[in-house]
Amino acid sequence: MNTELAFVLLLLAATMVMFALNRPRMDAVALIMMTVLPLTGVITMSDALAGLSDPNIVLIAALFVIGEGLVRTGVAQRLGDFLVKKAGSSETRLIALLMAIVAGVGSFMSSTGVVAIFIPAVLRIARNAGIAAGRLMMPLSMAALISGMMTLIATAPNLVVNSQLARKGHAGFHFFAFTPFGIPILLCAIAYMLFARRWLAGKDKTAKTRAARPRLAEWIDAYGLAEREYRLRLTPQSPWVAKRLDQLNLRAASGVNIIAIERQKLFSTVIVEPTAHTELQAGDALFMDLQNNTAEIEALCERFDLEKLPLSGNFF
Repeated sequence: MNTELAFVLLLLAATMVMFALNRPRMDAVALIMMTVLPLTGVITMSDALAGLSDPNIVLIAALFVIGEGLVRTGVAQRLGDFLVKKAGSSETRLIALLMAIVAGVGSFMSSTGVVAIFIPAVLRIARNAGIAAGRLMMPLSMAALISGMMTLIATAPNLVVNSQLARKGHAGFHFFAFTPFGIPILLCAIAYMLFARRWLAGKDKTAKTRAARPRLAEWIDAYGLAEREYRLRLTPQSPWVAKRLDQLNLRAASGVNIIAIERQKLFSTVIVEPTAHTELQAGDALFMDLQNNTAEIEALCERFDLEKLPLSGNFF
C-alpha cells in the first residue's frame, strides 16, 4: 500500500466518523473533504469541481429542498392523518394505503428522505392502532425502495443512466418512462406484504404502557392550547443558547410558556422537562404556549433566531 492510498483511506475513515457524530454538519464535512483532496494533490482542482457542473448534482440537491419543504409545511403530518382516517381499524387497508402514499411521494424525492419523513407518522399510527411498529415499517421500507422505479427523478441511478445515455448520443428517458414497470411491481409488493404480514411482529405488547404516557397532542386538547401551540427550534445563533430558563424569564419578557423541550441525543430524540435550571442547547425544539398572533410569532423568531417547525414527530 503506497502513501497516497493510505492517506485516502485515512480521510475516508475520518469522514465516516464525522458523518456518524454529525460534527460538523454533513454539508461542511463534504466541503472539507472536497478542499483537502485537491490541496494534498490526491486529485486535481478541476476533478474536484467537475461534479458541480453535472446537472444531476444540481437536481439531486433540488430534491433535498423539496423534501425539506414537505417536512416544514407539514405535508407528512397531513398524509399521516389522512392515512389514519381512511384506513380506520383495517390493517389491510392501512398497509395498502401506506405503501401507495409512500411510493407516490417517493416518486418526486429521494427514498431516504421519504422514510425519514414517514417514520414519525408510522410510529404514531402504530401506537394509536395498538399494533407492532414492525408490521408497518417493513411495508414502508419496501414501498420507499420501489418508489425509485416510478419516475426519472425518483432515485439518483436513474438520473446517472439518463445522463450517460444523453452523452453517448442516445435518446434519454422521459419523466414517466419507468412508471409502467414501477406500478405493477408496487401492486405485487402490496399483495406480498398483505400475505407475508402474518410472519411479521404481532400485536404491540407495550401498547398499554405507551398509551399511559401522555402525548403532546393530548396535552394540547387537555389544557385548551389549540391555536396557541408552537414548535420552535433554537438555531446556533440564538441568544437563548446556553442560557437557563430562569435567566431568560421568558414568561414575563415575551409571554412564552415552554411546555416541553425536544432534544436530539446521539441515536434518539428525547423529551426534556423544562425546569428553572434547564439549560437550552442549539438544535432544541421548544414546544411553546403563546397567545400572540402570527405576526408576533414571526417577529419573535426573527428577533431570537428561532426556526418555526410543524407540530409533528414521535411525541405527537
